[in-house]
Amino acid sequence: MKKFLEEFKEFALKGNVMDMAIGVIIGAAFGNIVTALTDSFITPLIAAITGGSGEDGVAVGGQFVINGVAFTYGAFISAIINFLIIALILFCLLKAVNKMMSIGKKKEEEPEAEPEPSKEEVLLTEIRDILKNK
Repeated sequence: MKKFLEEFKEFALKGNVMDMAIGVIIGAAFGNIVTALTDSFITPLIAAITGGSGEDGVAVGGQFVINGVAFTYGAFISAIINFLIIALILFCLLKAVNKMMSIGKKKEEEPEAEPEPSKEEVLLTEIRDILKNK
């Protein structure tokens, strides 16, 4: 149990956990912004296109009724658009961060491997070695 606690302490104190926590907080805040965008603009737009409206004229974004049950597909479409916006922004953000990380890292210079000798060089080397041994 003691080893487990030590490993957990080491994990929790690493910078990655703090970075992840900050990312979750920023992600939640960004999710709220995108949700507000879809609720305030996209859902009413869907309602205007499909002709759906809720109680007191509040747009819900399209619905149909079967046997007295209202199916509000506009809310579902808004949720999909919400997800796609967040996914696109996170993809672009991650791509930019990876690009910046690769720019920031200096390439570890590996010694260049010598090119393989040509057939003539190999043959001449063998001849030289044979003559040297005689």
